[in-house]
Amino acid sequence: MIQISDEILLLTAVVTSFVITYVSIPSIIKVARSKNLYDVPDERSSHNLSVPTLGGLAIFAGFTISALMFSKIEHIPELKYIIVAVIIMFFIGLKDDILLIAPLTKLSGQIVAALIIIIMSDLRFTSFHGFFGIFEVPVYISIPFTLFVFLIVINGFNLIDGIDGLSSSVGIIASITLGIWFYFVSEIDYSVISAGLTGGLIAFIRFNVFSKNEKIFMGDTGSLILGLIVTVLVIKFNEMNKFPDFEFSKRAAPAISFAILILPLFDTVRIIFIRFFQRKPIFKPDKQHIHHLLIEIGLTHRKALLLLIIVNILFAASGFILQEYVGIRRLILLYFLLAMIVFYIPSVILKKRLNKKNI
Repeated sequence: MIQISDEILLLTAVVTSFVITYVSIPSIIKVARSKNLYDVPDERSSHNLSVPTLGGLAIFAGFTISALMFSKIEHIPELKYIIVAVIIMFFIGLKDDILLIAPLTKLSGQIVAALIIIIMSDLRFTSFHGFFGIFEVPVYISIPFTLFVFLIVINGFNLIDGIDGLSSSVGIIASITLGIWFYFVSEIDYSVISAGLTGGLIAFIRFNVFSKNEKIFMGDTGSLILGLIVTVLVIKFNEMNKFPDFEFSKRAAPAISFAILILPLFDTVRIIFIRFFQRKPIFKPDKQHIHHLLIEIGLTHRKALLLLIIVNILFAASGFILQEYVGIRRLILLYFLLAMIVFYIPSVILKKRLNKKNI
């Protein structure tokens, strides 16, 4: 095999995934149109036109081919289990995009995929990094906690996929941020995984956000795969920082992870609490997500997207800066409080407008 530099390898991984995804989407759109495989607008939709929902197929193809081609399996033996889990997510999401499946069935598929990675590859959280004074955690806590994180992140990406480009943009922020860190610490194979995901998502955004005639959604296929891969990257990032005694190590890795994924994590927790206190089914979709509220106060889809991307980038960037000065517990608490304030602002604006109308 020809030896190439790490930089060229990563660039090739990004370009390969981008090209495969970009070339695949027009064909997928044609098939979707011929078979009437559309997302038809309803009362909780944030779009007005029928749009194909199979963009996840292209993302799956771009990521999988890129990861398998450019990762060295002898350096990352867990990759085979990651790919198996991605394939399971692919079929679960595809069936839901075409036929719709029960929420518990979808959840069961997520659990199986996550457990394959956790148990077969032994990729799991084994330390809480001193959070509340806890470092090493036993297996009987590590496995269920890691599974819980998988489910929260996967469904978080699924839940924020309500306006064009949001879920994919958060995925790009996470994969680029973590991919660059993996590069600096010479964990090139995980940089390749990050690069493969980034390339596919950038190509998808081209059609999802910037195209009218060839618009497509990622569907559950894309969001489930995206959530799964990002969780893998986050777990690896945290595990490598268990002992932050090397160059570029991050002693507050859990807080940084929380900051990077602030949108899907906090919005998911927020929605669960809202539905619980309103005595509504947790899995029943509604229009109370942060992106819906921003649109309701008058922002266009693109302005809401841009605002949320800026917020996510600011949280992620601050995580790497503040972790040098603030402990994990205080930093997570700070982000939680900031997120509560930021996410509550649209609700305050809507309430004020409603009160003015009633006067």
